[in-house]
Amino acid sequence: MNLIWMSFSAASVLPFVPFLLVYFIHYYWKRDRKKSLLLAIDVTTFFLILSVSALFNQIFNTGFGIYLFLILMLICIGLIGGAQNRLKGTVNPKRLFRAVWRLSFLVSVIGYILFFLIGLIPYINAV
Repeated sequence: MNLIWMSFSAASVLPFVPFLLVYFIHYYWKRDRKKSLLLAIDVTTFFLILSVSALFNQIFNTGFGIYLFLILMLICIGLIGGAQNRLKGTVNPKRLFRAVWRLSFLVSVIGYILFFLIGLIPYINAV
């Protein structure tokens, strides 16, 4: 159990590691770059959300990071679902979830880089 917890913690701190692992393992197995990339994005999104939330909490000294991210995801679900309903007349839940999940990946990558740099600057100045 301890090894599982340590692996999960490491993947949350360094979210690019599970991305690379999933991509290369899936590519070696299936030989399809696009599907390997999309699967790696889907798996890594979970770790990025946790990592960005923790960085947000650390930088702003709050416990609201994960809740802020969930609120933003719910807003995106409402906006994209409303757009789907207007354009197609119906909402496809699978496509809606996939769109929000992959948009969360993009936002998380930007947030991870931004918060990592913001958190690194005070650390460098303190040393």
